[in-house]
Amino acid sequence: MDYATLKLIWWALVLFMMVGFIVMDGFDLGIAMLLPVVSKDDDDRRLVINSVGPVWEGNQVWLIAGAGAGALFAAWPLVYAAAFSGLYIPMVVLLLGLFLRPVGFDYRSKLADLVWRRWWDRALVAGGLIPALILGAAIGLVMEGLPFRFDTALRLHYGAFDFHWGWLLSVLATAISLLLLHGAGFLQAKVTGTPALRARGIAILLAPLVSLCYLLAGWHLVDLQGFQLTGVGTQPFDPNAAISPLMKGVIPHAGGWLRNYFDYPLLWLVPIIGALAPLVSGIASWLERGRISLLASAIACAAMLCSVAIALFPFVLPSSLDAVSSLTLWDSTSSYKTLAIMFGLVLVLMPVNLGYTGWVYRVVRGKLDRARIKRDSHQLY
Repeated sequence: MDYATLKLIWWALVLFMMVGFIVMDGFDLGIAMLLPVVSKDDDDRRLVINSVGPVWEGNQVWLIAGAGAGALFAAWPLVYAAAFSGLYIPMVVLLLGLFLRPVGFDYRSKLADLVWRRWWDRALVAGGLIPALILGAAIGLVMEGLPFRFDTALRLHYGAFDFHWGWLLSVLATAISLLLLHGAGFLQAKVTGTPALRARGIAILLAPLVSLCYLLAGWHLVDLQGFQLTGVGTQPFDPNAAISPLMKGVIPHAGGWLRNYFDYPLLWLVPIIGALAPLVSGIASWLERGRISLLASAIACAAMLCSVAIALFPFVLPSSLDAVSSLTLWDSTSSYKTLAIMFGLVLVLMPVNLGYTGWVYRVVRGKLDRARIKRDSHQLY
Protein backbone atom coordinates (compact mmCIF):
# COMPACT_ATOMS: atom_id res chain seq x y z
CA MET A 1 0.00 0.00 0.00
CA ASP A 2 1.51 3.33 -1.04
CA TYR A 3 1.55 6.57 0.98
CA ALA A 4 -1.15 8.28 -1.09
CA THR A 5 -3.56 5.38 -0.53
CA LEU A 6 -2.96 5.49 3.22
CA LYS A 7 -3.62 9.23 3.26
CA LEU A 8 -6.89 8.70 1.41
CA ILE A 9 -7.90 5.87 3.74
CA TRP A 10 -7.36 8.10 6.77
CA TRP A 11 -9.42 10.86 5.20
CA ALA A 12 -12.25 8.33 4.86
CA LEU A 13 -11.74 7.01 8.40
CA VAL A 14 -11.84 10.46 10.00
CA LEU A 15 -14.98 11.25 8.00
CA PHE A 16 -16.51 7.91 9.08
CA MET A 17 -15.88 8.72 12.76
CA MET A 18 -17.36 12.19 12.39
CA VAL A 19 -20.42 10.74 10.69
CA GLY A 20 -20.61 8.18 13.48
CA PHE A 21 -20.68 10.98 16.05
CA ILE A 22 -23.34 13.01 14.24
CA VAL A 23 -25.56 9.97 13.70
CA MET A 24 -25.07 8.28 17.07
CA ASP A 25 -24.73 11.27 19.39
CA GLY A 26 -26.85 13.61 17.29
CA PHE A 27 -30.13 12.25 18.64
CA ASP A 28 -28.76 12.57 22.20
CA LEU A 29 -28.20 16.29 21.63
CA GLY A 30 -31.58 16.65 19.94
CA ILE A 31 -33.40 14.89 22.77
CA ALA A 32 -31.70 17.13 25.33
CA MET A 33 -32.91 20.24 23.47
CA LEU A 34 -36.41 18.77 23.21
CA LEU A 35 -36.62 17.80 26.90
CA PRO A 36 -38.85 20.68 28.12
CA VAL A 37 -40.97 20.65 24.96
CA VAL A 38 -42.01 17.00 24.73
CA SER A 39 -42.57 16.40 28.46
CA LYS A 40 -45.65 17.36 30.46
CA ASP A 41 -44.40 16.35 33.92
CA ASP A 42 -41.40 14.93 35.79
CA ASP A 43 -42.19 11.31 34.87
CA ASP A 44 -42.20 12.26 31.20
CA ARG A 45 -38.87 14.03 31.58
CA ARG A 46 -37.36 10.96 33.25
CA LEU A 47 -38.77 8.85 30.44
CA VAL A 48 -37.06 11.05 27.84
CA ILE A 49 -33.75 11.11 29.72
CA ASN A 50 -33.68 7.35 30.24
CA SER A 51 -34.44 6.70 26.59
CA VAL A 52 -30.75 7.47 25.95
CA GLY A 53 -29.50 6.58 29.44
CA PRO A 54 -27.73 3.32 28.47
CA VAL A 55 -26.11 4.66 25.28
CA TRP A 56 -25.27 8.37 25.53
CA GLU A 57 -21.76 7.83 26.95
CA GLY A 58 -20.81 5.36 24.24
CA ASN A 59 -22.24 7.64 21.56
CA GLN A 60 -20.07 10.51 22.73
CA VAL A 61 -16.92 8.42 22.33
CA TRP A 62 -17.17 8.88 18.56
CA LEU A 63 -16.30 12.56 19.03
CA ILE A 64 -13.35 11.79 21.29
CA ALA A 65 -11.97 9.05 19.02
CA GLY A 66 -12.55 10.82 15.71
CA ALA A 67 -12.46 14.59 15.98
CA GLY A 68 -11.63 15.33 19.59
CA ALA A 69 -8.26 13.76 20.26
CA GLY A 70 -7.71 10.36 18.70
CA ALA A 71 -7.64 10.04 14.94
CA LEU A 72 -7.44 13.75 14.18
CA PHE A 73 -4.44 14.28 16.47
CA ALA A 74 -2.54 11.20 15.29
CA ALA A 75 -3.37 11.27 11.57
CA TRP A 76 -3.58 15.02 10.91
CA PRO A 77 -1.43 16.76 13.56
CA LEU A 78 -1.19 20.02 11.60
CA VAL A 79 -4.97 20.17 11.22
CA TYR A 80 -5.35 19.49 14.94
CA ALA A 81 -2.89 22.26 15.81
CA ALA A 82 -4.29 24.89 13.43
CA ALA A 83 -7.98 24.19 14.07
CA PHE A 84 -7.90 23.79 17.84
CA SER A 85 -5.69 26.86 18.28
CA GLY A 86 -7.76 29.02 15.93
CA LEU A 87 -11.01 27.84 17.51
CA TYR A 88 -9.67 27.65 21.06
CA ILE A 89 -12.44 29.62 22.77
CA PRO A 90 -15.29 27.82 20.94
CA MET A 91 -13.67 24.46 21.79
CA VAL A 92 -13.50 25.40 25.50
CA VAL A 93 -17.18 26.40 25.38
CA LEU A 94 -17.93 23.08 23.65
CA LEU A 95 -16.21 21.17 26.45
CA LEU A 96 -18.13 23.12 29.08
CA GLY A 97 -21.36 22.25 27.28
CA LEU A 98 -20.39 18.57 27.15
CA PHE A 99 -19.52 18.64 30.88
CA LEU A 100 -23.12 19.57 31.66
CA ARG A 101 -24.38 16.28 30.26
CA PRO A 102 -22.85 13.70 32.64
CA VAL A 103 -23.49 15.80 35.75
CA GLY A 104 -27.01 16.49 34.54
CA PHE A 105 -27.73 12.80 33.99
CA ASP A 106 -26.15 11.70 37.26
CA TYR A 107 -27.37 14.41 39.65
CA ARG A 108 -30.85 15.25 38.37
CA SER A 109 -32.70 12.46 40.18
CA LYS A 110 -30.58 12.46 43.34
CA LEU A 111 -33.23 14.62 45.02
CA ALA A 112 -36.99 14.58 44.58
CA ASP A 113 -37.19 18.37 44.86
CA LEU A 114 -38.74 19.78 41.67
CA VAL A 115 -36.70 22.98 41.78
CA TRP A 116 -33.50 20.92 41.97
CA ARG A 117 -34.60 18.80 39.01
CA ARG A 118 -35.71 21.83 37.00
CA TRP A 119 -32.23 23.36 37.20
CA TRP A 120 -30.62 20.12 36.07
CA ASP A 121 -33.13 19.96 33.22
CA ARG A 122 -31.88 23.37 32.12
CA ALA A 123 -28.31 22.10 32.34
CA LEU A 124 -29.20 19.16 30.09
CA VAL A 125 -30.88 21.48 27.57
CA ALA A 126 -27.76 23.67 27.55
CA GLY A 127 -25.63 20.53 27.23
CA GLY A 128 -27.48 19.70 24.03
CA LEU A 129 -27.76 23.20 22.58
CA ILE A 130 -24.20 24.43 23.15
CA PRO A 131 -22.41 21.53 21.38
CA ALA A 132 -24.90 21.71 18.50
CA LEU A 133 -24.25 25.43 18.06
CA ILE A 134 -20.46 25.12 18.34
CA LEU A 135 -20.17 22.16 15.98
CA GLY A 136 -22.48 23.81 13.45
CA ALA A 137 -20.46 27.02 13.63
CA ALA A 138 -17.22 25.05 13.28
CA ILE A 139 -18.41 23.49 10.02
CA GLY A 140 -19.40 26.91 8.72
CA LEU A 141 -16.10 28.51 9.73
CA VAL A 142 -14.02 25.70 8.24
CA MET A 143 -15.65 26.16 4.84
CA GLU A 144 -15.13 29.93 5.07
CA GLY A 145 -11.49 29.30 5.91
CA LEU A 146 -9.80 29.85 9.25
CA PRO A 147 -7.51 32.90 9.50
CA PHE A 148 -4.13 31.16 9.83
CA ARG A 149 -0.91 30.91 7.88
CA PHE A 150 2.44 29.14 8.15
CA ASP A 151 5.77 30.88 7.96
CA THR A 152 8.83 29.20 6.41
CA ALA A 153 9.60 27.48 9.72
CA LEU A 154 6.00 26.13 9.82
CA ARG A 155 5.09 28.32 12.78
CA LEU A 156 1.42 29.20 12.89
CA HIS A 157 0.21 32.81 12.77
CA TYR A 158 -3.40 33.93 13.10
CA GLY A 159 -5.48 36.88 11.92
CA ALA A 160 -9.04 38.14 12.25
CA PHE A 161 -12.14 36.23 11.18
CA ASP A 162 -14.15 37.55 8.24
CA PHE A 163 -17.68 36.25 8.82
CA HIS A 164 -20.15 35.57 6.01
CA TRP A 165 -23.24 35.89 8.14
CA GLY A 166 -25.77 34.55 5.64
CA TRP A 167 -23.76 31.36 5.26
CA LEU A 168 -23.03 30.94 8.97
CA LEU A 169 -26.61 31.52 10.09
CA SER A 170 -27.99 29.10 7.51
CA VAL A 171 -25.49 26.42 8.60
CA LEU A 172 -26.38 26.98 12.26
CA ALA A 173 -30.10 26.76 11.47
CA THR A 174 -29.51 23.55 9.53
CA ALA A 175 -27.47 21.98 12.36
CA ILE A 176 -29.96 22.82 15.12
CA SER A 177 -33.09 21.84 13.18
CA LEU A 178 -31.47 18.61 11.92
CA LEU A 179 -30.47 17.43 15.39
CA LEU A 180 -33.92 18.32 16.73
CA LEU A 181 -35.46 16.23 13.94
CA HIS A 182 -33.06 13.37 14.69
CA GLY A 183 -33.93 13.50 18.38
CA ALA A 184 -37.66 13.56 17.61
CA GLY A 185 -37.23 10.50 15.39
CA PHE A 186 -35.46 8.61 18.16
CA LEU A 187 -38.17 9.45 20.71
CA GLN A 188 -40.86 8.14 18.38
CA ALA A 189 -38.95 4.88 18.01
CA LYS A 190 -38.02 4.47 21.68
CA VAL A 191 -40.72 5.80 24.04
CA THR A 192 -44.47 5.79 24.39
CA GLY A 193 -47.05 8.27 25.58
CA THR A 194 -46.98 12.06 25.48
CA PRO A 195 -43.25 12.44 24.59
CA ALA A 196 -43.65 10.23 21.53
CA LEU A 197 -46.80 12.03 20.39
CA ARG A 198 -45.27 15.48 20.82
CA ALA A 199 -42.05 14.34 19.11
CA ARG A 200 -44.14 13.15 16.16
CA GLY A 201 -45.75 16.57 15.79
CA ILE A 202 -42.40 18.33 16.08
CA ALA A 203 -40.83 16.07 13.46
CA ILE A 204 -43.65 16.77 10.99
CA LEU A 205 -43.12 20.51 11.42
CA LEU A 206 -39.31 20.39 11.40
CA ALA A 207 -38.79 18.19 8.35
CA PRO A 208 -39.45 20.83 5.65
CA LEU A 209 -37.56 23.43 7.71
CA VAL A 210 -34.42 21.24 7.77
CA SER A 211 -34.50 20.80 3.99
CA LEU A 212 -35.13 24.51 3.45
CA CYS A 213 -32.21 25.53 5.71
CA TYR A 214 -29.91 23.05 3.98
CA LEU A 215 -30.83 24.38 0.54
CA LEU A 216 -30.38 27.94 1.79
CA ALA A 217 -26.90 27.04 3.04
CA GLY A 218 -26.11 25.58 -0.37
CA TRP A 219 -27.24 28.80 -2.02
CA HIS A 220 -24.91 30.82 0.23
CA LEU A 221 -22.08 28.36 -0.42
CA VAL A 222 -21.80 29.67 -3.98
CA ASP A 223 -20.60 33.01 -2.57
CA LEU A 224 -17.68 31.47 -0.67
CA GLN A 225 -14.25 31.33 -2.27
CA GLY A 226 -13.09 27.83 -3.09
CA PHE A 227 -9.60 26.60 -3.86
CA GLN A 228 -7.98 24.29 -6.38
CA LEU A 229 -4.80 22.33 -5.74
CA THR A 230 -1.97 22.69 -8.28
CA GLY A 231 1.69 21.75 -8.56
CA VAL A 232 4.62 23.95 -7.65
CA GLY A 233 5.97 25.78 -10.69
CA THR A 234 6.27 23.28 -13.55
CA GLN A 235 6.30 20.28 -11.20
CA PRO A 236 3.00 18.36 -10.87
CA PHE A 237 1.64 17.72 -7.40
CA ASP A 238 2.69 14.30 -6.06
CA PRO A 239 0.34 12.93 -3.35
CA ASN A 240 2.83 10.14 -2.56
CA ALA A 241 5.50 12.57 -1.46
CA ALA A 242 6.14 13.57 2.15
CA ILE A 243 5.59 17.29 1.76
CA SER A 244 4.99 20.32 3.95
CA PRO A 245 1.92 22.57 3.52
CA LEU A 246 3.97 25.20 1.69
CA MET A 247 5.23 22.78 -0.98
CA LYS A 248 2.16 23.08 -3.19
CA GLY A 249 0.28 25.54 -5.33
CA VAL A 250 -3.26 26.71 -4.54
CA ILE A 251 -5.41 28.94 -6.73
CA PRO A 252 -8.95 30.31 -6.26
CA HIS A 253 -11.63 28.52 -8.24
CA ALA A 254 -14.56 30.24 -9.92
CA GLY A 255 -16.91 27.41 -8.99
CA GLY A 256 -16.21 27.91 -5.31
CA TRP A 257 -16.54 24.74 -3.30
CA LEU A 258 -18.85 23.18 -5.90
CA ARG A 259 -16.00 22.26 -8.26
CA ASN A 260 -15.97 18.56 -7.33
CA TYR A 261 -19.69 18.32 -7.99
CA PHE A 262 -19.36 19.86 -11.44
CA ASP A 263 -16.38 17.63 -12.27
CA TYR A 264 -18.14 14.46 -11.07
CA PRO A 265 -21.92 14.96 -11.53
CA LEU A 266 -22.83 11.69 -9.79
CA LEU A 267 -21.68 13.28 -6.53
CA TRP A 268 -24.77 15.50 -6.66
CA LEU A 269 -26.65 12.47 -5.35
CA VAL A 270 -25.15 13.08 -1.88
CA PRO A 271 -26.58 16.60 -1.31
CA ILE A 272 -29.81 15.56 -3.04
CA ILE A 273 -30.19 12.75 -0.50
CA GLY A 274 -29.32 15.25 2.24
CA ALA A 275 -32.15 17.53 1.09
CA LEU A 276 -34.76 14.78 0.62
CA ALA A 277 -34.06 12.57 3.66
CA PRO A 278 -35.53 15.06 6.19
CA LEU A 279 -38.75 15.13 4.16
CA VAL A 280 -38.86 11.33 4.25
CA SER A 281 -38.39 11.50 8.02
CA GLY A 282 -41.31 13.92 8.31
CA ILE A 283 -43.56 11.75 6.12
CA ALA A 284 -42.64 8.67 8.15
CA SER A 285 -43.54 10.56 11.34
CA TRP A 286 -46.89 11.55 9.85
CA LEU A 287 -47.50 7.84 9.04
CA GLU A 288 -46.46 6.92 12.62
CA ARG A 289 -43.39 4.98 11.45
CA GLY A 290 -40.93 5.99 14.15
CA ARG A 291 -38.08 3.71 13.14
CA ILE A 292 -38.24 4.83 9.52
CA SER A 293 -38.29 8.44 10.68
CA LEU A 294 -35.17 7.81 12.76
CA LEU A 295 -33.42 6.02 9.90
CA ALA A 296 -34.23 8.83 7.47
CA SER A 297 -32.94 11.51 9.84
CA ALA A 298 -29.75 9.48 10.37
CA ILE A 299 -29.28 9.30 6.59
CA ALA A 300 -29.81 13.07 6.42
CA CYS A 301 -27.08 13.61 9.06
CA ALA A 302 -24.63 11.40 7.17
CA ALA A 303 -25.42 12.83 3.73
CA MET A 304 -25.16 16.46 4.84
CA LEU A 305 -21.79 15.94 6.53
CA CYS A 306 -20.48 13.93 3.57
CA SER A 307 -21.60 16.69 1.20
CA VAL A 308 -19.36 19.12 3.11
CA ALA A 309 -16.37 16.72 2.95
CA ILE A 310 -16.88 16.16 -0.79
CA ALA A 311 -17.08 19.90 -1.44
CA LEU A 312 -13.80 20.51 0.40
CA PHE A 313 -11.87 17.51 -0.98
CA PRO A 314 -8.87 17.31 -0.98
CA PHE A 315 -8.79 20.27 1.41
CA VAL A 316 -9.56 19.63 5.07
CA LEU A 317 -8.78 23.05 6.58
CA PRO A 318 -8.71 26.02 4.17
CA SER A 319 -6.95 29.23 5.15
CA SER A 320 -8.54 32.63 4.61
CA LEU A 321 -5.18 34.41 5.16
CA ASP A 322 -2.90 32.49 2.81
CA ALA A 323 -4.28 30.01 0.27
CA VAL A 324 -1.02 28.05 0.10
CA SER A 325 -1.15 27.45 3.88
CA SER A 326 -4.49 25.65 3.45
CA LEU A 327 -4.20 22.09 4.69
CA THR A 328 -5.12 19.11 2.52
CA LEU A 329 -5.26 15.39 3.18
CA TRP A 330 -2.01 15.08 1.20
CA ASP A 331 0.20 17.52 3.11
CA SER A 332 -1.08 17.56 6.70
CA THR A 333 -0.76 13.89 7.60
CA SER A 334 1.65 12.00 9.82
CA SER A 335 4.44 9.81 8.48
CA TYR A 336 3.80 6.67 6.47
CA LYS A 337 4.80 4.45 9.42
CA THR A 338 2.46 6.27 11.81
CA LEU A 339 -0.51 5.97 9.44
CA ALA A 340 0.26 2.30 8.77
CA ILE A 341 0.51 1.37 12.47
CA MET A 342 -2.68 3.26 13.27
CA PHE A 343 -4.48 1.62 10.36
CA GLY A 344 -3.52 -1.79 11.74
CA LEU A 345 -4.95 -0.82 15.13
CA VAL A 346 -8.16 0.39 13.49
CA LEU A 347 -8.55 -2.93 11.67
CA VAL A 348 -8.50 -4.65 15.07
CA LEU A 349 -10.37 -2.18 17.27
CA MET A 350 -13.04 -0.77 14.96
CA PRO A 351 -14.86 -4.13 14.53
CA VAL A 352 -14.77 -4.51 18.33
CA ASN A 353 -16.26 -1.03 18.76
CA LEU A 354 -18.96 -1.61 16.15
CA GLY A 355 -19.76 -5.05 17.54
CA TYR A 356 -20.02 -3.75 21.11
CA THR A 357 -22.20 -0.83 20.00
CA GLY A 358 -24.52 -3.18 18.13
CA TRP A 359 -24.71 -5.51 21.13
CA VAL A 360 -25.61 -2.63 23.49
CA TYR A 361 -28.42 -1.45 21.24
CA ARG A 362 -29.71 -5.00 20.94
CA VAL A 363 -29.77 -5.43 24.72
CA VAL A 364 -31.71 -2.19 25.29
CA ARG A 365 -34.06 -2.65 22.31
CA GLY A 366 -37.75 -2.15 22.80
CA LYS A 367 -39.83 0.79 23.94
CA LEU A 368 -39.66 2.51 27.30
CA ASP A 369 -42.83 3.59 29.12
CA ARG A 370 -43.85 5.43 32.27
CA ALA A 371 -44.63 2.18 34.07
CA ARG A 372 -41.00 1.09 33.74
CA ILE A 373 -39.84 4.45 35.11
CA LYS A 374 -42.10 4.08 38.16
CA ARG A 375 -41.20 0.42 38.71
CA ASP A 376 -37.43 0.91 38.51
CA SER A 377 -37.33 4.44 39.85
CA HIS A 378 -34.25 3.92 42.03
CA GLN A 379 -32.21 2.24 39.27
CA LEU A 380 -32.77 4.80 36.52
CA TYR A 381 -31.77 8.42 35.96
